Amino acid sequence: MKLTAYSYTNQGGRDHNEDSVRCLTEAGVFVLADGLGGHQCGEVASGLAADVIAAGCAEAAPTPASLLELFQKANEAILDAQKTPGREDMKTTAVALSIQNEKAIWAHIGDSRLYHFSDGAVTPLTRDHSVTYRKYLGGEITYMDICHDDDRSSLLRVLGKSPCVPEAAEKTVKAGDAFLLCSDGFWEYIYDQEMLADRLKAETPEQWAQLMLLRHIRRTPPGNDNFSLITVFVEDDL
Repeated sequence: MKLTAYSYTNQGGRDHNEDSVRCLTEAGVFVLADGLGGHQCGEVASGLAADVIAAGCAEAAPTPASLLELFQKANEAILDAQKTPGREDMKTTAVALSIQNEKAIWAHIGDSRLYHFSDGAVTPLTRDHSVTYRKYLGGEITYMDICHDDDRSSLLRVLGKSPCVPEAAEKTVKAGDAFLLCSDGFWEYIYDQEMLADRLKAETPEQWAQLMLLRHIRRTPPGNDNFSLITVFVEDDL
């Protein structure tokens, strides 16, 4: 089994990019973090989180428990960096994926997402830690409403505050599977079934990303948020 991957990040309509991506394909490690808009130095927080989590996963293949520990370590690094004047309130979301020995292990906090594509179906592997997603789970809004709900940016869990409560899980993978990590600036404009349709058309992770980005660019308004993604293919090791 081998992995191929592609990563992309864009500042969108903002004056700078607060997203951070780490795509360590040879190590099977993929991390995406989204510094919170409206806070100070979101790009510093996302960069710290992405570096700490990616380095820890690359050093030793994680278990769900050890990946949660890496998220705690990233949170501690951000809290420590908040002692610097001007960075007191910086925070970030994060989602991380490690694929080793036919097993995928992931963790997340906030509303950056991970999707799994297998056997012609798409499965969201993460549930947003947001007021909007809680409204969806409670039946107040539909899944399609999540992208447009007024409370979508109100996050309940992030890195950069205590307590830090990420979630982690694992599952087996096989050749032909694919994964998408993305920030909210991306997924709010691309529906799950469109992601799947483009995956079925694509022969490479880059082609898959480009097909989805073509949809994204046609829908984003002026001043849209930063947007980032990582696409991963699981292939036969011939």
